[in-house]
Amino acid sequence: ACLAAQGVPDIVIANAGISVGVDTADRADLDVIAQTYAINNIGVAATFHPFLRPMMARGSGAVVGIGSVGGIRGMPGHGAYNASKAALISYMESLRGELRDSGVKAVTLVPGYVDTPLTQHNRYSMPFLMRPQAFADRAFRAIGSGTSYRVIPWQMGVVAKLLRVLPNPLFDRLLSGRP
Repeated sequence: ACLAAQGVPDIVIANAGISVGVDTADRADLDVIAQTYAINNIGVAATFHPFLRPMMARGSGAVVGIGSVGGIRGMPGHGAYNASKAALISYMESLRGELRDSGVKAVTLVPGYVDTPLTQHNRYSMPFLMRPQAFADRAFRAIGSGTSYRVIPWQMGVVAKLLRVLPNPLFDRLLSGRP
């Protein structure tokens, strides 16, 4: 319907995301994990699907997947969300390679904490918490710049990458007791 009414868009943004705490020892939470993957991963691919061939035929456009710094290093209690966002980051990287010679760009945006209903019930500190409009402004500039990957804000990217390189025993000790 979108293509029929408006033609091929220049940019398609897939911002599918739910986050629900899970306990893998609880059988019912396996269904929660499956639902999280379905929304956060299949939802992104399903959003892009109707637009990719028309964009490729035109030879221009961009598909933008919204990941999360949670996809850089897993946090206790957020296994489904973190794994789904890690998969999204990897999916976008693969898609970028597949689209390389088509004229269509694949852009991965990786936000830190944004003050949305998704984060408002978090029971832990959220460094560099951004207002939605501040994130949107930075995302708009990142997409326009032609970047393929951007962590917003950049400071959160530094924190996430530092956590990624920490040895597991130190990382585990730092997060011990985290809800």
